[in-house]
Amino acid sequence: MSCPVGLDVTRLRAEVQSIYSRVAEDPSGEFHFHRGPDYAAGLLGYDRTLLDGLPAEMTASFAGVANPFAAGVPARGATVVDVGSGAGTDACLAARHVGDSGRVIGVDPTPAMLDKARRLATGLGLPVEFRRGSAEELPVDEASVDLVISNGVLNLAPDKAPAFAEILRVLKSGGRLQLADIVVASTLSDKIRGDIDLWTG
Repeated sequence: MSCPVGLDVTRLRAEVQSIYSRVAEDPSGEFHFHRGPDYAAGLLGYDRTLLDGLPAEMTASFAGVANPFAAGVPARGATVVDVGSGAGTDACLAARHVGDSGRVIGVDPTPAMLDKARRLATGLGLPVEFRRGSAEELPVDEASVDLVISNGVLNLAPDKAPAFAEILRVLKSGGRLQLADIVVASTLSDKIRGDIDLWTG
């Protein structure tokens, strides 16, 4: 649930932002993880028709690890928060489902991703906005959200407990978390857990 004592958390966060800035600027570059709409539809089960309804430049920077909508799509009129919204693919898909009576807030710490998401969402006519913040400090009011989604982001948080506490803080009573992420099946050594290159790679 937390990083080893002594891990340079400031450097870790800077490395994560550096990588995802590159994904925002040039998703066709070399990365250790899959990206793009073909990956999302072919391996993760996303609806290709819905993906095709978003700007290709947006979906090109999609870098999720699974499909949070596999557990159900957001209800009409719901308020949704996407933790680690990146270039905006999941947030905009959620906005299609909630409709004009709903609201989606994408939260991301990487300025390049936020700039891309805001620019590409403009003109789509969707009830979506993007705010700068982290999983550990969501810029969202307490008990104001029906659904929190997140895709491949909480594994990057150095300390998971504050991130889950923030999710619980913003959710309404009876609200839902639909989380897609990476988990490990065995306990990792302190040496592995302390390797920033492995955290980001």
